[in-house]
Amino acid sequence: MIFKEQYSEIHEIAKMIFANPELGYKEYKTKQTVVDFLKKVNPQIELEEFSKTGLKTRLSDDKPFTIAFIAELDAVYAPSHQWSDKSTGAAHNCGHYTQVAIALALYNYFIQTGAHQKYDFNLAFIFVPAEEYLDLAYRDELLAKGEISYYGGKPEAMKLGVFDDIDVGICVHAMGGEFPERTIEVNCDLAGFLYKKYTFHGKATHAGFDPFSAKNAYSMSTLFNVALGLARQQLKDSEMVRINPIVMESDMSTNVVPNQITVGSDLRTQSVEYMKEAAAKMDDSAKGSAMALQGDVTIKTQMGYLPFKQDRSLTEFVASAFEKNQEITAIRKDTPISAAGDIGDLSYMFPCIQIGYSGFTGTIHGDDFIDIDPEYIFEIFPRFLAQIFEEMNGSIDQAKLYKRSYKDYEELIQSINE
Repeated sequence: MIFKEQYSEIHEIAKMIFANPELGYKEYKTKQTVVDFLKKVNPQIELEEFSKTGLKTRLSDDKPFTIAFIAELDAVYAPSHQWSDKSTGAAHNCGHYTQVAIALALYNYFIQTGAHQKYDFNLAFIFVPAEEYLDLAYRDELLAKGEISYYGGKPEAMKLGVFDDIDVGICVHAMGGEFPERTIEVNCDLAGFLYKKYTFHGKATHAGFDPFSAKNAYSMSTLFNVALGLARQQLKDSEMVRINPIVMESDMSTNVVPNQITVGSDLRTQSVEYMKEAAAKMDDSAKGSAMALQGDVTIKTQMGYLPFKQDRSLTEFVASAFEKNQEITAIRKDTPISAAGDIGDLSYMFPCIQIGYSGFTGTIHGDDFIDIDPEYIFEIFPRFLAQIFEEMNGSIDQAKLYKRSYKDYEELIQSINE
């Protein structure tokens, strides 16, 4: 009954967060909303703050291992969204506001019932800022000041040691689009991505008087785009590779042959190993295109997020809970996509899963995205999550768990950036 009793309050909190969207590392109103609720529910709560707006709290620490329920605080930059903050362009069209409300619903359930006390694992709740990879100019300022080291909130928290005492991570995420039934999703693996910047260097001359001695940097970039297109058949379908080159900087005019242009592109793959291979192919295409037109190219690589392979042994508990559940009628399995998230970075350190849930309309990250089944999202789905914890109690094979350090992660990222 707890979830039914708290539904109205949790729904109101979700609407409040939705109406006050904030970009990463700026989620101050959202943080205060979370703090106010947690302290009301548990006046003795101990809160650890990190990364400007991040929060962590533990329900226990006397068991052999710890599971963290993780929620993301930030919104997307989407000024054309019909419910965006017109002053900042932020909008909650990725559904993170529902994650936060679901986490609060779960926390209150455990405080009111004490159900977690019988578990053979500890429970922690972690509210993480800046999952979305955007607003990079602001984050560049924070990097320059030494206030953060990563664009993404989870890698930043990893560096700060927030996850050092965590052994398993559970996240949830909105599913885009409408579904005819109340649906969950498991084993939806995500791509990893990195950014590549290619600056082509040529030689400027008067376009009318002396184009003959020029070296056209724009033509080099055009040839590069053609090379990428022709190379598509050499990229593995199973890796779901995505490449999206755009012109970022140039000094072009119509009467001067351009001598410099910068093309930026993301590169998405399902594995780190193939990410390196595909990046090398992109680099060769750029070098060959520059050489073909007697120019040169400077290449810079910036890591985004690692691929996310969901832990199959943990999703078995989700499937088991679903089979016993009478309120959720559909489940989707093994549907990898080329979207990315910093849950991939976290899953390098220890096993993680991300459970999808329906209840929305519109395109995720689109202008019309919003929830349409609040009863499912804020009452039925949190109750289902509590059932998953019950399934996990006494049944997780610790031999299947793994643990890597932040140093291991840092070395991997450096190897990709080389």
